[in-house]
Amino acid sequence: MRPLFKAAAGRAGSWERGAAVPPSQRAAPPDRRPPVPPPRPPPARAPPATPARPWPPPPRGPAMADAFAGTWKLVDTANFDEYMKALGVGFATRQMAGLTKPTTIIEVAGDKITVKTQSTFKNTEISFKLGEEFDETTADDRHVKSVVTLDGGKLVHVQKWEGKETSLVRELKDGKLILTLTMGNVVSTRTYEKAT
Repeated sequence: MRPLFKAAAGRAGSWERGAAVPPSQRAAPPDRRPPVPPPRPPPARAPPATPARPWPPPPRGPAMADAFAGTWKLVDTANFDEYMKALGVGFATRQMAGLTKPTTIIEVAGDKITVKTQSTFKNTEISFKLGEEFDETTADDRHVKSVVTLDGGKLVHVQKWEGKETSLVRELKDGKLILTLTMGNVVSTRTYEKAT
């Protein structure tokens, strides 16, 4: 009887010594799989870049033509007789036109511009919209097709007739109105000061 007891005691003691662990008490094997990263939020979209705008914005169209508005009196002229000769103006008309000192009146009303020229030789008046062709009768009685545009702050007036072309460019310099007349390779300059 004594040996059987010892064997049973030995088997019972083995559970206490940790020789064998019951399945219900065994720890689960560690999870060796790499951790799954959390889903990334979608990248935020940057707002579209807005181009820088000058301030105040540069005037355009008739608004820029406002700078020319006013009454201008001729104070100086250069090579005007040669210019008229290149246009085909007769001698008597050139003499009369060369002796006068005309006054130019520029008015701006909305998108319409009016240019009046007054002198003892002849008075003329034209009204137009920028970039639109119009019929004009000049002081020397030429019947022309004209277009006036704004280019780089200059008021550019182009006249065409009988296959010919001349340009009249008005610009402001030091508070004066400079009119540059070009016919072929002949250039005339006329200077106006604003009437007070």
